[in-house]
Amino acid sequence: MSGYVVIIENEGESWGAYVPDLPGCVAVGGSRAEVEQLIREAIPMHLDLMREQGEEIPRPAAAGAIVVQVA
Repeated sequence: MSGYVVIIENEGESWGAYVPDLPGCVAVGGSRAEVEQLIREAIPMHLDLMREQGEEIPRPAAAGAIVVQVA
């Protein structure tokens, strides 16, 4: 089973998340936990909207990896 990669970033006092394979699918929250929950809810809503508009649903293609650990 594959899924969409989600990028989560901390911007000072807020958190943001986006899905590289689904342009426009974003979420913002006050904590990492909140933004993770919001993006989980946003993805199916985004896909439903794409279907309603007759857009092709992109297959998950992005990959992520941590390549350098900072101490």
